[in-house]
Amino acid sequence: MRGRVGWGCLRYFMTDAYDYVIVGAGTAGCVLANRLSSEPSLRVVLVEAGPRDTHPTIRVPALVAAAIGNPKLGWGYKTVPQRHLGGREIPLPRGRVLGGCSSINGMVYFRGHPRDFDEWAEAGNGGWSYRDVLPYFIRSERNETWERSPLHGRDGPMNVIDIPRPNKLIDNFLEATDSLQFRRCDDFAGPHPEGFNRRQATIRRGRRESGVTAYLDPVRHRQNLSVVTDALVTRIVVTAGRATGIEIERGGERSIIEARREVILSAGAFGSPQLLMLSGIGDAAALAALGIAPVLDRKSVGQGLRDHPATAVQMRTDDPTSYGISWRVLPRGVWNVLEYLVARQGPF
Repeated sequence: MRGRVGWGCLRYFMTDAYDYVIVGAGTAGCVLANRLSSEPSLRVVLVEAGPRDTHPTIRVPALVAAAIGNPKLGWGYKTVPQRHLGGREIPLPRGRVLGGCSSINGMVYFRGHPRDFDEWAEAGNGGWSYRDVLPYFIRSERNETWERSPLHGRDGPMNVIDIPRPNKLIDNFLEATDSLQFRRCDDFAGPHPEGFNRRQATIRRGRRESGVTAYLDPVRHRQNLSVVTDALVTRIVVTAGRATGIEIERGGERSIIEARREVILSAGAFGSPQLLMLSGIGDAAALAALGIAPVLDRKSVGQGLRDHPATAVQMRTDDPTSYGISWRVLPRGVWNVLEYLVARQGPF
């Protein structure tokens, strides 16, 4: 169905329908697009608010800080001023680009603590115990290090490696933790992922491995899969109590993308509940106070977020072992750049 009507300064455009409409092209969205489009009779569209993942800081692993800090690749979220941190606002990086956070994050391969999954199952969420989800982690992984471990996969789409030439300062750090008798963790994907050691990373042949490179790029050729970027989803269209499509804003136009079967939200821990509330699904009284017409009263939507803190430590030193910018390390830095450009090896 096609048509065009006025919408303020925007044009309103009706598009044809898809079987599955996936909102958000982070890792989850890329996996869903891959799996659902494997059935040729189904039409699938993946919708992302941000641009394509072509920025060079995405590709080079060592440029992760530049990728996270690039306002064109993220939503720019931050906390309210923190009373116990001198009033500082803490950044909350969330990807706004094809691949979502997997295109800007630190590439650390960590599945989450097994106890968390078991607690979800105990709370009534069947199929979410560690034993239930472990086969899917194994299936998704192509680990270049753990060849014979029953906890790791060798044939999956997501490439995982040990960093081949870690900085010597890491060894010094681990020696210090050993001297304090802190526990070493041999495998952070194991049943007891607590302690200190080197981390594995999602990198393939010297370049970032993301949800796009692992799951989306290999199936881009499928005729039944469409990928729409730079399209902000503004609400879910609800008809007679059922999600029947989404409204997007793109290039000065508003469009309706219809869903014959399902609208799937994979817009992240912030984006998915936000979109539900913008669509009138949430705490009815709070939504009405904001001028949003309630569609379904669900007070739990947007509540209960659990995040993990991270602390970065920076210092000035005369020891050039670690990474930094100074005249003393300039020759090494030039060599590292050439090493990466020629062979995709080295610290970069």
